[in-house]
Amino acid sequence: MRLAIVKKDLCKPRRCNKECVRFCPINRSGAKCVEIIEDKARISEPLCLGCGICVKKCPFRAITIVNLPDEYERRAVHRYGPNAFKLYGLPIPQRGRVIGIIGPNGTGKSTALKILGGRIRPNLGRIDEEISWSEILRFFRGSELQNYFDQLASGRIRAVYKPQEVSKIPQILKGRVGEILSKIDERGLLREISKELNLNPIWNRRLTQLSGGELQKFAIAAVLIRDVDVYLIDEPSSFLDIRERLKLAGLIRRLATKDKYTVVVEHDLVVLDYISDSVHIVYGEPGAYGIFSLPRGVRVGVNAYLRGYLREENILIRDEPIRFKLNPVPIEWRPEDLLVSWSSMIKVLGDFKLYIEPGEIHRGEVIGILGPNGIGKTTFVKLLAGIIKPDKGYVNIQGELKVSYKPQFLAEMELEGTLYEHLKYNVGVNPEDSHIKSNFLRPLGLLELLERDLNTLSGGELQRVAIASCLLRDADVYLIDEPMAYLDVEYRLIVAKLIRRITEERKAATFVVEHDIIAQDFVSDSIMVFLGTPGVSGHAYSPEGLHKGMNRFLSDLEVTFRRDRDTGRPRVNKPGSWLDRYQKEVLKEYYYMAPLEEPEH
Repeated sequence: MRLAIVKKDLCKPRRCNKECVRFCPINRSGAKCVEIIEDKARISEPLCLGCGICVKKCPFRAITIVNLPDEYERRAVHRYGPNAFKLYGLPIPQRGRVIGIIGPNGTGKSTALKILGGRIRPNLGRIDEEISWSEILRFFRGSELQNYFDQLASGRIRAVYKPQEVSKIPQILKGRVGEILSKIDERGLLREISKELNLNPIWNRRLTQLSGGELQKFAIAAVLIRDVDVYLIDEPSSFLDIRERLKLAGLIRRLATKDKYTVVVEHDLVVLDYISDSVHIVYGEPGAYGIFSLPRGVRVGVNAYLRGYLREENILIRDEPIRFKLNPVPIEWRPEDLLVSWSSMIKVLGDFKLYIEPGEIHRGEVIGILGPNGIGKTTFVKLLAGIIKPDKGYVNIQGELKVSYKPQFLAEMELEGTLYEHLKYNVGVNPEDSHIKSNFLRPLGLLELLERDLNTLSGGELQRVAIASCLLRDADVYLIDEPMAYLDVEYRLIVAKLIRRITEERKAATFVVEHDIIAQDFVSDSIMVFLGTPGVSGHAYSPEGLHKGMNRFLSDLEVTFRRDRDTGRPRVNKPGSWLDRYQKEVLKEYYYMAPLEEPEH
């Protein structure tokens, strides 16, 4: 079976002289394998030989040809149109259980949720036909999805969907937070959920006045207070700090009563592990096709994803497994490695006051910065970057140092022209250079975006552009603020590896502000903890070793983490569980660095 994918937003036949049409060997024989229809390339999949000539000739990287086993066609659930994305399989909702979904962006996770919510009727891959519900039920005959879709089609179950892109909510809904939520409170839980999510400070604000994190909490509250049968939640932890993420996870767990279906898409592996009873792994070619795996237990599923090999399907989804550091040896820095130091500092911004303990960073060191939102992390980064000045204290830089800063909010970037023009003129690098292509653009999935206008890119694409722009600049100190927002698990780990490699190769120093515990564990040598009262006062502690810093941060949250015995990844313990109490009371460890599993009873 052969799939021909043409990315409509990239295909520009008027600018390339229709090279895909001119060079296609099938076209030269007289048949029409490649045509230009409505100013876009259209490829006939039955005629396509898979020679790849059109792929190589397209200067905009708009064409993808994929060969798949013929048996996959029997699992085709939905296709958006000719030469468009195709989805194989679906997650299987189960009453009383939280089903997690993990996989790269662009492989159909959101599409699957919309199908389960009744927003999209699956066309079983037949784009030119109107598919009836009876045919859909026959397609899923003998599976749990048959019963689910039977209930959905007859209206016996209702679903609510929390969208991935919360930034678009103010374009659809108008009004104030409290007014909107009060109108849709079907379960009588608004007061309790508002308290849990701390919605009181934004209760009387209009949606247009909310930040990304505030919009996320509003969207989650709007889902949790609905009295429906199916809860479909797409990326609930974006923009939230670790305390808010774990609190949110607890609220969603409460949804999983015996008569409710709950399906969650999540990229933070800690939250996914904590929230789910079982997981589906999605793999495929982003933007081309996606395949849902069989369901697995949450621990087994996440570990299989990190290893990159799905044993039951006999599929390799990653070239090499992802491994985590166990009991990392503390680094002893030499005096000549010192790059930047700072004294005790105080900075007052309106009603907010930040106190910073003295500290230092060395060449080749990555310091992770952890703390709740509104506690002064970005303010500290801007103090080091020289964007703002401290009211008391100083930053001591050894010699003439160049600083590269990646802002938290992508709106702070200059978004003019194409990505190619941005890299060439704003960043000052040659996008055609083979080193830049192989070490930055290809790993970050930016090669196919070079001809795209920056103002047309999605949040995840812009995030990758911002990271590449920061790391491509030749600097001594890199200040990277929340690089993992909008990114899927795959790109989060790619970015973490890239940050480590650039820091070590250039003997630079890097600060990473990030809420994802697994990403911080993967990338950081040291941890700098920020505690206090968000929006009122913050206290920044001196940088500490990974173990000590994580213990300080998690003890404030009263949350314990252990290590998975197979992959070494951090796993959060359920509050009050045997392991949680054992680590707190016996080991006195909130962040245990060696594998520790609950014994069998």
